[in-house]
Amino acid sequence: MAAESSFDVVSKLDRQEVDNALNQAGKELAQRFDFKGTGTTIAWQGEDGVEIRSGSEERAKAALELFKEKLVKRKISLKVLDPADEPKVSGKEYRLPIGLKEGITSEDAKKISKLIRDEGPKGVKAQIQGDELRVSSKKKDDLQSVMKLIEAKDFDLALQFVNYR
Repeated sequence: MAAESSFDVVSKLDRQEVDNALNQAGKELAQRFDFKGTGTTIAWQGEDGVEIRSGSEERAKAALELFKEKLVKRKISLKVLDPADEPKVSGKEYRLPIGLKEGITSEDAKKISKLIRDEGPKGVKAQIQGDELRVSSKKKDDLQSVMKLIEAKDFDLALQFVNYR
């Protein structure tokens, strides 16, 4: 009997790359002419968030676009960002909180598991393990087709496939 092959579906955030993108965006905000005198800054807000502060709403939104640019250059999916719809006004300052999403919720894991059961090849099993999903099968080809199936479906998550064995 053949041994089972498996891989894990996860949603992890490379904090070092996000930090690098944040630092690059901060440097560019300090140097660019269109941001001079607006008091626009970008910084970490706790473990799971970033905050943009600016003197005007337009500059806060422009700083968010700049941060997104830096993330894309570092190959980080924009699906990890959870920005507020509108900047909050605090005195004369606009604050734009941006949450960073990491991990697969049990609801999303159930959606992915259901997709694998309904549309995936027969004999493929999906198990929810905390904030990740283990997919296993006797055939490696089936696992690769499941990967393509998950990538084709647009979940609102930055998904990665790890521990392929």
